[in-house]
Amino acid sequence: MSFTEEEAAYIRSQPLARVATVSADGQPDVVPVGFEFDGTHFWIGGVDPGKTRRTSNIRAGNEKVALIIDDLASVSPWSPRFVRVYGTAELVDRETQFGVQPVMKITPTISWSANLDGRPLGERRDDGSGFRRTVHQAHQAG
Repeated sequence: MSFTEEEAAYIRSQPLARVATVSADGQPDVVPVGFEFDGTHFWIGGVDPGKTRRTSNIRAGNEKVALIIDDLASVSPWSPRFVRVYGTAELVDRETQFGVQPVMKITPTISWSANLDGRPLGERRDDGSGFRRTVHQAHQAG
């Protein structure tokens, strides 16, 4: 399975995500990042991604990552929205606005989305809508 149209539209509407990686000694690290989304993969680069802790963590063999894209539709009433992704990351040399660099390519394995329509938290949903869990198929390069 893949992201729904609603999830993809929400992801593309957001300029910022947070990505979590783990170092070789087990130290978690989370940082805010800009990203690109191609409908299947998330791409994370930067000014000099080869020198970042997240890149070092992937190079150390810890390929499991978590990514969250979230915002508040409203603070009063409280209306959080998010897409959370667990996946695997690999480093791919890719042309960026800063030249060819090692960019993190995240392949989702499981994702969750919640409240993308921006309803107030706690509003009753008898139909179970608003929350979704997806197990993604492994995508092979063709």
